[in-house]
Amino acid sequence: MGKIAVTERVTGHTELIGLIAYPIRHSMSPTMHNEAFKKLGLDYVYVCFEVDNSTLEDTVKGLRAMKVRGWNVSMPNKGPITQYLDKLSPASQIVGACNTVVNDNGVLTGTITDGTGAMQSLIEEGVEYKGRKMTIVGAGGAATAILVQAALDGVREIAVFNRKDEFFPKAERVIGELRSRTECKVTLYDLADRASLKRELDSSDIYIDGTSCGMKPLEDVVAIPDKSYLHKELVVMDTVYAPRETKLMKWARETGCHTFNGLGMMLYQGAAAFKLWTGKDMPVDFIKDILF
Repeated sequence: MGKIAVTERVTGHTELIGLIAYPIRHSMSPTMHNEAFKKLGLDYVYVCFEVDNSTLEDTVKGLRAMKVRGWNVSMPNKGPITQYLDKLSPASQIVGACNTVVNDNGVLTGTITDGTGAMQSLIEEGVEYKGRKMTIVGAGGAATAILVQAALDGVREIAVFNRKDEFFPKAERVIGELRSRTECKVTLYDLADRASLKRELDSSDIYIDGTSCGMKPLEDVVAIPDKSYLHKELVVMDTVYAPRETKLMKWARETGCHTFNGLGMMLYQGAAAFKLWTGKDMPVDFIKDILF
């Protein structure tokens, strides 16, 4: 975008939307949102701010004081920011994190759109998930958001697998919340329990990998032992989108599965945030042509 275009876009009436995270310079969000604002003729601008936990509280105070309309939140701030907000959506309450904040006349409401993005991505791929069984591998921020939204949106049963690491106790807490708040049957397993992993995948309709396996420097790493754990009726979604096809997706394609990456999830979580801030639908087909 040249200097003339920027001058035409930013006026004394322009409202600010931001992203607070660290690191941040790799983000595709500014391109996605600013192109959408421009396409719809909306007087907003989206910019990035490098913020970590040490400056997070002061940042939130400043954004509130400046009447900034809203902002996205990414690592390492998704969990810690909840203590500085006034309200949390049901999904954010359960997850204990948020990736989107809306400022309504000084009242800050946090929500999490990662799960919404994933479920919308399934819909766009023609996947029926209500009343079905899902297996999710991973218990970090994105995987947990997907777990919560899937349970809230009517998935019948979810098997969750994760290593016995620092995320395991958090997953136990979240699953306890889901059991009390939803009708979904949710069970947590150690990822090292390969017999249970094979059994649950064999009986699942959808498998979502919410780990960083497949991303640099883990390009050759797959969370499941081999492709015999897949079956051709299984829908396989990998939340990774760089590279476009991970080793897991290659195995799924070779098995005959319907498989796709996390680009749709990234787009639709952004679209959900866009709607919360502006009240308008993001022109997703237009943005797809730009980003993908």
